Amino acid sequence: MPSRLILGGLLTITIVCVPLLLAQPPAKDKDKDKDKDKDKGKSGKSDVEAVERLMAARKEYQTTLETLRAHYIATGDIERARWAEEELVQFHRIPTRAFVLALELPPPTLQAHQNIPEANNLYVRAMTFKDKGWSTTYVDNQRRAELLLQQMLTNYPQSDKISDAAYQLGDLYEGNAYQHYDRAAGYFERCFQWNPKTQYDARLRAARIYERRLNERAKAIEIYKEITTHETDAKRIEEAQRRLSELGAKK
Repeated sequence: MPSRLILGGLLTITIVCVPLLLAQPPAKDKDKDKDKDKDKGKSGKSDVEAVERLMAARKEYQTTLETLRAHYIATGDIERARWAEEELVQFHRIPTRAFVLALELPPPTLQAHQNIPEANNLYVRAMTFKDKGWSTTYVDNQRRAELLLQQMLTNYPQSDKISDAAYQLGDLYEGNAYQHYDRAAGYFERCFQWNPKTQYDARLRAARIYERRLNERAKAIEIYKEITTHETDAKRIEEAQRRLSELGAKK
């Protein structure tokens, strides 16, 4: 089969998908409108329109390479198929930022109630890559996991696994391969917003990031307070109470 001669497809054969920030149009809700307002520069002009164009350009570039690769495989042109795949792999390796996080994050109001086998499979596949390998392989595997988790959120927003996926994305974005702390905090928030009784320490991790990395004291205090009223884990509650005391927050 001609396709067997193609490169192993570090990222493309495993997953040919579009990250959520490219695939999902911005939701029309008040939270997103408020977040967009934060992204206005000193001139008072918003960068939202430019970021939307950037996202569309990324999507178009990826889709074109995928189309070319499929065409060359179908016509038996293995060399050019390899070229397209190599370029697509490098595209996936480019670190991208969510310049306007509100355009990437799904809304906090999603209802995660359905057991969907396809979503479960994507989650399981993502976890086979996450935190595996060393050096370049580790970074590639983190990217594979990210794309699969984002694909799951994009395609199956009603899945009962979206809260788990959000937590894993928060963990990825906070880690050394990314260090995208605004993204990490956003996805940790979605984890407990979509499942208020989550077993994960998403509230605590979000609060720590807002306090230590993003210097958003008020937001950190808000979430620490929520821990004391919503969590049952004694250690998490103890840490939240200690941080509230040290931050001088009123209970």
